[in-house]
Amino acid sequence: MGSGQPVTVFGAYGHTGRFVVAELVARGFVPVLSGRNGRALEELAREHGLEARVASVDDGASLDRALAGAVAVINCAGPFASTTGPVIEAALRAKIPYLDVAAELEANLDTFAHYRERARDAVIVPAMAFFGGLGDLLVTVAMGDWTEADEAHIAYALSSWHPTAGTRRSGAVSRERRGAQRLRFRGGQWEHRTDAAPTVQWNFPEPVGSRPVIGEFTMADVVTVAQHLAIPDVTTYMTTQAVQDITDPDTPAPTATDESGRSDQTFLVDVVVRSGGAERRATARGQDIYAVTAPLVAEALERVLSDRTKAVGVVSAGEIFDAADFLDALAPHITLDLYVQKQYA
Repeated sequence: MGSGQPVTVFGAYGHTGRFVVAELVARGFVPVLSGRNGRALEELAREHGLEARVASVDDGASLDRALAGAVAVINCAGPFASTTGPVIEAALRAKIPYLDVAAELEANLDTFAHYRERARDAVIVPAMAFFGGLGDLLVTVAMGDWTEADEAHIAYALSSWHPTAGTRRSGAVSRERRGAQRLRFRGGQWEHRTDAAPTVQWNFPEPVGSRPVIGEFTMADVVTVAQHLAIPDVTTYMTTQAVQDITDPDTPAPTATDESGRSDQTFLVDVVVRSGGAERRATARGQDIYAVTAPLVAEALERVLSDRTKAVGVVSAGEIFDAADFLDALAPHITLDLYVQKQYA
């Protein structure tokens, strides 16, 4: 556990940031609250009895002060296209691990591209969240003893998707960067396409069952999986109702339905990996994609600080951690099912 270690949380007062702060406190860490909104920081600091340090990505010295004395930094502040670079640079100057919860494709691709060579001896874990980290861990577990596979599919069934303000801002930045194009990963390469993503049926495990999904609804998992696993085709899917929710500007933000602040949203992540006519499957279920990000990134932090890792540098979840052990540690936040290998046509 944290044993009183100080950890800077940048973007601590955001929706996901608040879950992360609470999870760190529960694990014995002492979050140092940071971000540019001084009033929001002070309110959160009074609520938890913690220190607040105002910082901006436009002011490197303020970031240095925010990270001073901390053993690590967790970046929860989107749009991550604007925050990852400056906060990573501050972490490198402070010589401490960096983790973020970025779901933005472009931001994650930038992190791997810009820092893989520069940060070989550091620890930088991007997308350590529901999108990016969880899917990567599930694919890694499904791979098992396979050293390569033909294809990986990650399908999301969300009961609803009420996006936070941060999700909407991050989505807008990604759309601005991509323009009319969308991304998919085929043949070991990223493709920019202008056609519409297909709608197909996905047979989720019961009780969800068969649901229409948007195929090639490319999420951060495609980035993280492709960084370390020899799988040339990686595809993510999202239930059409969830896509309708997030694209509707009138969909409200998530509403707390329990004492922890979680919404009533439920999720099922269904992973299928195929190789040479064989198929392996792993599935995770839980509640609230924003809330479950907190134990994901906090568990990652604990393992980094206690040297329960397999790699250094810019690394994804399945690359740096023992995926099976990590997922087991997430109980009761997720329920994991592994299915017997079978042949497919």
